[in-house]
Amino acid sequence: MELAPIHYEKSEYIETDTGNKVSRKSVIHGSQNIILGGKTIIQTECMVRGDLRRSGTGHAVVIAVGKYCLLAQRSIIRPPSKVYKNIFSYYPMKIGDFVHIGENSIVEAASIGSHVQIGKNCVIGRFAIIKDCAQILDNTVIAPNCIIPSFSVYGGNPGLLKEELPECWPQVMEKEAKLYYSIFTPK
Repeated sequence: MELAPIHYEKSEYIETDTGNKVSRKSVIHGSQNIILGGKTIIQTECMVRGDLRRSGTGHAVVIAVGKYCLLAQRSIIRPPSKVYKNIFSYYPMKIGDFVHIGENSIVEAASIGSHVQIGKNCVIGRFAIIKDCAQILDNTVIAPNCIIPSFSVYGGNPGLLKEELPECWPQVMEKEAKLYYSIFTPK
């Protein structure tokens, strides 16, 4: 089965030398603190908060995103934060390769492994760790500091283990991510 192309206005997206496609209608704060691995798509009205970082001089990587990732419409990506010794501070977030973050999802995880699919309308709590090869179903709330194991499917509010993923999940996610990137083309 062949999927229909997903067309966007060429003037609405900026395409970088490494193939990243970033909507001009997305909100990117602190872009100097954000690293995109290549061929990542940041869609309309997505918010990425690279400006939320520990205080001090110099630039620090706040959010690192791997290759072939999709940050869907109206998703919010912000680094986790906490108060430690009476000092409020933000901590870096790492997102692996072939990660799909669905529409209207809010992510404050410490790390998201590779080959992860996060559904629509999800909330990923502060300092959550999602290991490689996991799926978070639509409308799921993952509690802060929760660890989601590899090859697991979580769903519900609060997010609970629903089932396990097959061993072929990494190949499925890679194929889907590359296919989505290839059909996401300008008009």
